[in-house]
Amino acid sequence: MRFFSPYAMIRTFVLSFARIIDTPMTQILLIRHATNDFVKSGRLAGWTPGVHLNDEGKAQAAALGKRLADMPIHRLYSSPLERTMETAQAIAAHHPKLEIIENREVGEVQYGDWQGELVSVLGKRKMWHVIQEYPSRASFPNGETMRGVQERAVNAVELIAARHPRETVVIVSHADLIKMVVAHFLGMHLDNFQRIVISPASISGLSLGYARPYVGTVNDTAHILQMERERKLSGGTQ
Repeated sequence: MRFFSPYAMIRTFVLSFARIIDTPMTQILLIRHATNDFVKSGRLAGWTPGVHLNDEGKAQAAALGKRLADMPIHRLYSSPLERTMETAQAIAAHHPKLEIIENREVGEVQYGDWQGELVSVLGKRKMWHVIQEYPSRASFPNGETMRGVQERAVNAVELIAARHPRETVVIVSHADLIKMVVAHFLGMHLDNFQRIVISPASISGLSLGYARPYVGTVNDTAHILQMERERKLSGGTQ
């Protein structure tokens, strides 16, 4: 019997572009941090300090790290927030020579006055509906504009790609930032970025060089699905 290998899918994506395209393409793996308990509070986390992975998030991060264990990763960047750094550490555990490079430019949206507020309350404000339906016009009180967030994130990814030609680079970031980056390289308008799904501990892959960019995979969670299958077969909650 031939067993399913989620690692092979990502490795195939990375190596296929290296073989086919004879340009200095950088392979970018965009990773969303794993699950945390702050979501259960119903509040907007943003840059709130002390938001750590919960037990499920640690299991997700471990599955992610295991999946990327044999991947030839050259650089590992992360948002400086605890939940992203802990996810990055699970990857680095399998790559002891890798240093985690903190990068605020791939950090979470600056929500300004909305940070820490109840989503149920924010959802009643007009700006919340603008953010959901017409984000290119949205701005957070004393925070960032959505256009500015996308520009910040895309510029950071482009700079990282330029610094590391022909390398495989992992960037651990946040859902909305990854959605905005993927939307940009797919040629989608910012107003449509919420159509993209980016799950906890998921992998999205880009290939960037001096010419056309390529989006190879979006929201790959095969390692999480495999973890859940193994958990079900064992009859436990590992």
